[in-house]
Amino acid sequence: MADSTQNGPMPGGAGGGAVQFLMANKLDTAMWISRLFTVYCSALFVLPLLGLHEATSFYQRALLANALTSALRLHQRLPHFQLSRAFLAQALLEDSCHYLLYSLIFVNSYPVTMSIFPVLLFSLLHAATYTKKILEARSSNSLPFLRNLLEILNANQQNILKFIACNEIFLMPATVFMLFSGQGSLLQPFIYYRFLTLRYSSRRNPYCRILFTELRIVVEHLITKPSCPVFVRRLCLSGISFISRLAPTVA
Repeated sequence: MADSTQNGPMPGGAGGGAVQFLMANKLDTAMWISRLFTVYCSALFVLPLLGLHEATSFYQRALLANALTSALRLHQRLPHFQLSRAFLAQALLEDSCHYLLYSLIFVNSYPVTMSIFPVLLFSLLHAATYTKKILEARSSNSLPFLRNLLEILNANQQNILKFIACNEIFLMPATVFMLFSGQGSLLQPFIYYRFLTLRYSSRRNPYCRILFTELRIVVEHLITKPSCPVFVRRLCLSGISFISRLAPTVA
């Protein structure tokens, strides 16, 4: 979800107050800039206005920018790096570490449109949250049109997070398909499965677990209908049982 921490006071005033706020929160400002760049590159990949060849370049730039943002956020959450198993275990609990891994999984792979949406939408949500803080530091009534857009985005945050979780889940079979189509590596599905288990166990973002539960309920509802063929029912039940065994235990 969007960052909720504030590293400094938000001084009032007009443009000077916003500049002071940006300078007082340099790490957050750097992440804000990198997130805006991620949104920009992701948009130019999804909408290849500059050509298909350039779209691939923007795909990689978006993932690299997201990796930078995730690394900065992880440093903010865990400022004292230690080369130990305990530190690694603590780092793997952080959502920023999850998406640092996510960026590394896909940055050198065949471009997949589905894989860019989580990066795009998370960056958009976080950037919108910080933009609201900048506007408050600038003036309580500044740029009402932009404020209204940010409020609309915030009002739909839950639906956006569910959409992201849905992308995370369906990218798992997509990586397997890419492997058999010759567009992915042998290790990619296994590494992505590790990423998906981390998202399922996330302390801050429960939407991956929620979507898995909702999808299971929907499938079980459909296969209990009399019109559902027996072999389809058995196949779905076997799939549900297999996925349930793979699911990590959540404390």
